[in-house]
Amino acid sequence: MFIHRYPKKETWKELVKRPARKKEEISEIISEVFTKIEEEGDKALLEFTKKYDSADIEEIEVSQVEIEQAESLVSPALKKAIQEASENITKFHALQQPETKKIETTKGVICWRENRAVDKVGIYIPGGTAPLFSTVLMLAIPARLAGCKEIILCTPPDKNGNINPAILYSAMICGVTRIFKAGGAQAIAAMAIGTESIPNVYKIFGPGNQFVVAAKEYAQNYGVAIDMPAGPSEVLVIADQQAVPAFCAADLLSQAEHGSDSQVVFISTDFGIFTETIKEIDNQIKKLPRNQFAEESLNNSYFILLNTVEEAIEFSNLYGPEHLILAIENFEGSISSIQNAGSVFLGNYSCESAGDYASGTNHTLPTNGFARNYSGVSLDSFVKKITFQELSAKGLQNLGKTIEIMAEAEGLFAHKNAVSIRLKNKK
Repeated sequence: MFIHRYPKKETWKELVKRPARKKEEISEIISEVFTKIEEEGDKALLEFTKKYDSADIEEIEVSQVEIEQAESLVSPALKKAIQEASENITKFHALQQPETKKIETTKGVICWRENRAVDKVGIYIPGGTAPLFSTVLMLAIPARLAGCKEIILCTPPDKNGNINPAILYSAMICGVTRIFKAGGAQAIAAMAIGTESIPNVYKIFGPGNQFVVAAKEYAQNYGVAIDMPAGPSEVLVIADQQAVPAFCAADLLSQAEHGSDSQVVFISTDFGIFTETIKEIDNQIKKLPRNQFAEESLNNSYFILLNTVEEAIEFSNLYGPEHLILAIENFEGSISSIQNAGSVFLGNYSCESAGDYASGTNHTLPTNGFARNYSGVSLDSFVKKITFQELSAKGLQNLGKTIEIMAEAEGLFAHKNAVSIRLKNKK
């Protein structure tokens, strides 16, 4: 870990940089994957699955029998937990349904906007070192609430050709329409292009490694939208004198265990809390089954002492964290100062894990500094917004002269004529 005591502001831009990716090398691999999927379809998918997942499968789509069998393999306790999380996520996202409001901008001119679901969406769920069934809930629930007609899910199989039962169970209760055994960049390519088995979709969602992220970016060349640009998971914790070092250490490690390329940043205004948190990390990491990932992640991470909470918030806004935890006394007073963050956790008991699983907010969030210009996934992510306007004859008469003058000033006389011809023929 890198420790910085009261760094000068002119050094902050260097501190907020994420670990660099080898983009050129990755881009070449992604291009080859897309080309092969486009040319060979399912055949290429099966070859990639054997090569990268060590699974020799014959059928790409998960059968109804497999889904029913998976349900019996999930423990009652986990089923109950998934159902409770599902209910909270549904409550939070259902409140995002907008009310259609019409406004008369000029007498006789009425305008409004309505939502329409993206018809076909694709969800990618990693299945490697940590099968993220919780992400199924976070993506499929708002997709269902939005009214998406097709919700396609791709996730890699294990060596025996099976999908994690919790992923299948979550998909079943959330309304996923079809599930496929496909992982990595090749799954993204299949959803973008379409194969004999996997239909093409209009928008792709979900996290993944650097190859999946690069594939999602590349998919946009095929006219497919994505949820957001992304990178490895990250958290920034701000702690003052009343923070609990054990809690702070646990939150930092909860992100560090995601993978070696994850990044955690700890900022404190109190030297005692700062040193105790580092000690706590050393104690807790020894007990973690995934401590190797966490240790590698800590090598890319920063521990920073600053003078004030205001300075810490300023640093955080420059960094733009995926997750921001305010383990500070007066967190209410800092809320209005937060400009760039994916999701914010307030106080000592608002652990980031709550948002990851069951509080109700979405855990699919902008990373790699994209919180400066992107939002996390919400109901809005699964809809398009269409505007409507209705002009009466009187309305066009009231607004017509304005339109004519503006169109003529731009040299667009056909635009002007579309108004003029109606004004001349008004009854």
